[in-house]
Formats: sequence, structure tokens, C-alpha cells
Amino acid sequence: MTQETRLSSPHDHVFLGDNHARNERRTWLVIAITAIMMVVEIAAGSIYGSMALVADGWHMSTHAAAMLIAALAYMFARKNARNPRFTFGTGKLGDLAAFGSAVVLALIALLIGWESILRLYSPVAINFSQAITVAVIGLGVNLLCAWLLRDDHSHHHHGHDHHHDHGHAHVDHGHDHHGHDHHEHLPATDNNLRAAYLHVLADALTSVLAIAALVFGSLYGWNWLDPAMGIVGGLVIARWSWGLIRDAGAVLLDYLPENEDLPSEIREVIEGNGGEITDLHVWRLGPGHHGAIIALRSPHLQTVEFYKSKLAIIHELSHVTIEVQPAQVSVS
Repeated sequence: MTQETRLSSPHDHVFLGDNHARNERRTWLVIAITAIMMVVEIAAGSIYGSMALVADGWHMSTHAAAMLIAALAYMFARKNARNPRFTFGTGKLGDLAAFGSAVVLALIALLIGWESILRLYSPVAINFSQAITVAVIGLGVNLLCAWLLRDDHSHHHHGHDHHHDHGHAHVDHGHDHHGHDHHEHLPATDNNLRAAYLHVLADALTSVLAIAALVFGSLYGWNWLDPAMGIVGGLVIARWSWGLIRDAGAVLLDYLPENEDLPSEIREVIEGNGGEITDLHVWRLGPGHHGAIIALRSPHLQTVEFYKSKLAIIHELSHVTIEVQPAQVSVS
């Protein structure tokens, strides 16, 4: 027979990252900085007849548009965090946005590579001093934005704004009942913030490579170095894009990476307290939040609350359903 607790009070499924509000603010700030720089470059380029400035301005607009995906995802996730239509909350929305943003990043890498190949075969005249000035200005803006979007991982996963009075059992980590962590965990990754950061970093990389190519080109006449560096930059950005597509896609498909030890921790806790797990599902609900469905049997029938209290030391578990069945005891 299945043992379960029946709790009637309502509960939230808010599985947003600890720094969701901060990351949202910083993303909007970076978009504002990028947009202002874009307008200044396009206006200055048009007034002074600089195609390099105009081209870089429109290039920055593509990254501003890509970062807009991240900002809108943060806003939508926050506004719908308690929408009951989202069964497990909106914590994964950032991963969906990151996946889409990574695809955009891959297309940007492809365009950079294609344009560079065309310029290898059909070189264009380069105004080195003007192009270097634009690249240096762009690099400065990108480094500022990258600093704003950095994920310092300085936080730990403790109290959250959610309470789970679930139909089977709940684990509420609003307080640290045991005063210590069960295991050391990797920092919670916000793939949405990572996507915005990679867009800025990609722009910074192209600026660095462009400055190097332009300096050597102006000194030694190596005009081919500029498109060659473009191909290198495109390949590096494509590699970053693939990593983000892989990681965000894994979250969307409820795939746990090999370095994730939550299932073994849960087994250690349950089986160390007389239970035998017969079915276990663990998945990510949002940055720093995981859900678990646990079916177990035990010859010494314990309450669901007993196992719930034991699992409370695993702070990454934010939503747990437990089903307890008595073990079959053979009678001779």
C-alpha cells in the first residue's frame, strides 16, 4: 500500500535563480549601453562618411537584439512565476531563451566566417586608422558589458521563495535545518545570463582579433590577415555556441549531466535510512533548483515526513514527491 501525506494548503512553484532580479536588471542595462553606442556609431558614421562606423553600429544592433531575448525571458519568467498553468514554474524559460540565443550566435558565427572567406577572395580597401579606432571603442564597450554580465558564482543555494505542500510530500528549504551541506555542489548555472554574456564576449573577441589584424596589416601590408582573423573568430564563436546549445538543450530535455551527483545523494540518504529506491526521477527546474520523484519500499515502514526530513540536507532539492510502499516479507 502506498503511504502518502495529504496537505491541502496552496503552494508556489517559484524556481527562479537566486540572482534573477539582478541578472534581469543588468541585461537591460547592457542592452541600453549597446543601443546608445549603436546610435552614436551610426550617426557619427553617417555625418563623417565612415562606413566602418556605420557597419559596426549595425553589427552591434544584432547583439542588442539577441540580448533582448534574454531580457524578455527574465521578465516573462518573473511575471509568470506563480502562474498555475506552468506546472513546474518558469525556471526553465531561461534555458529555452538561451537555446534560441545560441542558435542566433551560431548564425552570427556562420555569417562572420562567410564574409571573411569572401574578403579573402575579393579584398577591399581598408582605412586602417579609422577601423582601429572603431574596433578599440567597440572593445571598450564590450568589456564593460561583459563585466556587468559576469556570473561571479558568489552565492549559495539557501532560502527560496517557495513552499511545497505537495500531494505526496514536500521539502521546504526555506531554512537550513541541519546547518551543513550534504555535499559540495557546482554553482547553479544561469544559461540565460550565459547566453547574453557569450554574445558580448563574441563581440569582444572579434574586436580583439580585428585590432591585431589591422595593426599588423597597417605595419606590414598584410591585408589578408583581417579576413583570416575573421575565420578564426567565427570558429571560436561557433564552438561557444555549440556548448551553449548542448547545455541548454540538456536542461530542456531533463537530462542530468554526468557530473551531477544528486541521484546518488538521494540514494545514499534513502538507503542509509532503511529504504530501497524502486524508481527515481531527478530533473532541473531552474537555476539552483531540482525536482525529484522517489518511489521506495522498506520493511520498516516509515512515514513520508521521515524521509522528507532526511532529504532536507540536500539544498538543491526544491520540489519532491515521495511514494512509500511496504516491502514484501516472506513467511516460511
